[in-house]
Amino acid sequence: MADFWNDLLYQQYEASLCTLNHCIIESPEAAWQGKVVNMTFDQVVFHTLFFTDYYLCKEPEDLKQQAYHRQYADFFADYEEMEPRHQVQRYTKESLDDYLQFCRTKANEVLAAESAADLAAPCLFPPKTFSRAELHVYNVRHIQHHAAQLIMRLRMDYEIHTPWFGSGWKA
Repeated sequence: MADFWNDLLYQQYEASLCTLNHCIIESPEAAWQGKVVNMTFDQVVFHTLFFTDYYLCKEPEDLKQQAYHRQYADFFADYEEMEPRHQVQRYTKESLDDYLQFCRTKANEVLAAESAADLAAPCLFPPKTFSRAELHVYNVRHIQHHAAQLIMRLRMDYEIHTPWFGSGWKA
């Protein structure tokens, strides 16, 4: 039964990340630097990917220990995302596309390794009090929340249409 849930969750991660990828690809330079609520477009993309990466970890301490984070230490700088302050770092499309591909691969690998017991176990991200399975759903919802903000900016300011990305879609 775990395979069913793992596949279902992966398909939802994939559809959400395809949506976010579309926003990166289609964003004109003017949008990339433009405001989206209290951040810029590129910062929203980074924020979304950062927390995707974070919640795919087994526990919070695993984030900074990953080879990707050690290899790209300048990209993560002082981990401003973990602090209650406004972001200041800026990001290129290329760097965020690379990070998105990392998150996509990580989602596939993490979900392939999750057992039914893993999914039923409590998540280890305080103050959240739900299961690991629900943490995955929460994570996908977070991706979609920010993708919707980006889609709205692209649609309203640049008349760029975003298709619906469903299960099995690859972009």
